[in-house]
Amino acid sequence: MAAGKTDTGGSTELSWRAEFHDPALEALFRRTMQAHDACQMRHALWVAAGLFLAFSVADYHLLGFSNAFFVLITTRTSVALACLLLALALRKRTALAQRPLPINLICLLGISTLLLTIPLRPAPDGIHLASIVVASMALYLFVPNRLPWMLIWNVYLVTGFAIVVPLWDPLPGGLMATSLLLLGFVNLLGWMSVLRLNRLQREQFASLLEERAINRQLQAEIEERSQLEERLRYMACTDDLTGIANRRRFFELAERELRRAQRDHSPLVLCMVDIDLFKSLNDRHGHAVGDIVLSTVAGCCQSVLRETDIIGRYGGEEFVIALPKANLYTATTIAERLRERVASLSLPMVPDRHALSVTVGISRVEPGETRLDPALLRADQALYDGKARGRNCVVVAHHGPSLSAMEA
Repeated sequence: MAAGKTDTGGSTELSWRAEFHDPALEALFRRTMQAHDACQMRHALWVAAGLFLAFSVADYHLLGFSNAFFVLITTRTSVALACLLLALALRKRTALAQRPLPINLICLLGISTLLLTIPLRPAPDGIHLASIVVASMALYLFVPNRLPWMLIWNVYLVTGFAIVVPLWDPLPGGLMATSLLLLGFVNLLGWMSVLRLNRLQREQFASLLEERAINRQLQAEIEERSQLEERLRYMACTDDLTGIANRRRFFELAERELRRAQRDHSPLVLCMVDIDLFKSLNDRHGHAVGDIVLSTVAGCCQSVLRETDIIGRYGGEEFVIALPKANLYTATTIAERLRERVASLSLPMVPDRHALSVTVGISRVEPGETRLDPALLRADQALYDGKARGRNCVVVAHHGPSLSAMEA
């Protein structure tokens, strides 16, 4: 497997045991496999317990009620009970499946009992060899132990077989050599199978970690892109200086309110707000102070408006306000409150003799008007009328025979 890096920062290179070189990554893999190993170990223990008990019947047919039979049934029963107890313990503590002590204790008991049957129970040629071969493959394929322990227990099994058989159940020389060669081949096959299985499992695990890292990176990029798009939408709709809607966004929202007013036959009023003598203030105190004044006045406008009202920066020192479901009296009241709020402002950088004030022009959208332009022009004209009257006032555009004005 080619060396690489996972999202945990560990190397995915494998050792001769087909385990990750990085201890943290190997520990993570083993924690991930803990439930699987526990399930596999439970099944293997149940089968092993059943086989040891089942062979007791064969022992009776061969030995009868002899001393050898009672020794064998005692050892087989002990191994079966140990297997069953560990299987029950694994239901509650799956971590036991990866701890060397309980697994190795069962392996020691099982292999020792298997070797003990050779001197205690005579059998036709090949029966004990078949048992040893099956046990050897089971150690590799069904017991979730680490590879070094698998090799140790197979060495114990083969060595015990090579010692016990010549002493208690000798085989012809050629058959003994063939048996040892077969056991060697079985161990080689088991070792290669375990290495391949471990390698495949860890390669899949490393690929899964890499895929998760890529998914997290993609998710982060998607979130970053979404935030950027949201920021761009905000910038496209918001006046950077004052934080209120820019001219384009205001007219989008106001047109929506116009269509609603036409549909519901409800009133809609537009207001034009201009900061008095702003150019002189800007020239005298600088653009920085002018920017502060614009932001402050915009904040005053927002503070007196209703939640449904819409405000936007029309251009320069002018603001435009749409008041849905407001008649001229309500609009005038709101505008007057705005005028008073601005007049009461006290900014340290603006001397009292240059107190801030605004002039407001108001016009309603007449029934039958399908665009905002006519009402906006009337509000703008009312604003200039207020400027001509001396500024710092609220003027309602002419909608009939008279012109209403409220002056400071």
